Amino acid sequence: MPTAGHSAYRGRFAPSPTGPLHLGSLLAALASWLEARHAGGRWLLRIEDIDPPREQAGAADAILHCLQRHGLHWDDSVLWQSQRSAAYDSALAALQAGGHLFACACSRRELGPMGDCRRGCRQRGALTPEKPASPYALRVSVPATFSAHWQDTWQGTQDWPLGATLRDFVVRRKDGLYAYQLAVVVDDAAQGITDVVRGADLLDSTPRQRLLQQLLGYASPRYAHIPVLTDSSGQKLSKQNLAPPLEATAPARNLRAALAALGQASPPAHASSVEALLAFALAHWEPAAVPAQPVVSGAATP
Repeated sequence: MPTAGHSAYRGRFAPSPTGPLHLGSLLAALASWLEARHAGGRWLLRIEDIDPPREQAGAADAILHCLQRHGLHWDDSVLWQSQRSAAYDSALAALQAGGHLFACACSRRELGPMGDCRRGCRQRGALTPEKPASPYALRVSVPATFSAHWQDTWQGTQDWPLGATLRDFVVRRKDGLYAYQLAVVVDDAAQGITDVVRGADLLDSTPRQRLLQQLLGYASPRYAHIPVLTDSSGQKLSKQNLAPPLEATAPARNLRAALAALGQASPPAHASSVEALLAFALAHWEPAAVPAQPVVSGAATP
């Protein structure tokens, strides 16, 4: 597979099958699709199904169907994280060989408010073949000198020095499941992703991912974090907050609502089909019009 240093634009949408897509999900998918198509690049789909306890039966198929109903067709085969264990194990082995991992047996009660290890696990040294008696997570040691700097398309200049946001973080959980931060970095590199478009709620994940990219020798993609859609009370629309699912039978209405939330020109009334709406949106795509602040959803929310 190509690496993330590939010159041609390669974007992606990577939902977790923890529930159906909602309007906020469509915002991220649509912005990612428009950026890729506007650049003449490819748009890939990844299903991040590495957390079985949180997954909802049938959600993955529903997501695929919903995207197709909205005309957001992907290039290449869908990548399923549940089939990528060997790649994640290889990355963990590379991190361990570099002395970047340590075993953390802290209980939930012992962890700090940010989920950081507070029992001195790191001070016991890098991971060794001797395993703690109790279940343990694998954490990455964040170098004291590390800081992450990048120019975000919509969030502007980002500067994340070591501090409360960059603590030693988990790459494999106590239950043996791979952590999101590890899987997304490995898969972005494997799929040759050059540009990541996603919600601003994931902005603070980017420094950790850039560190892993550096430690694993991967190129870092460009990042663009769109504003998070909120309800009238300012609460983020999310599956956790029981955001209403998209009505798959009303894709044209959903696309119009998403384009409005992205600050884009309103398609003419005669553009009634999904194909006509997407063609108009692509021809009139204005990234600079995307608002930098959270967008309040109104009556257009299904």
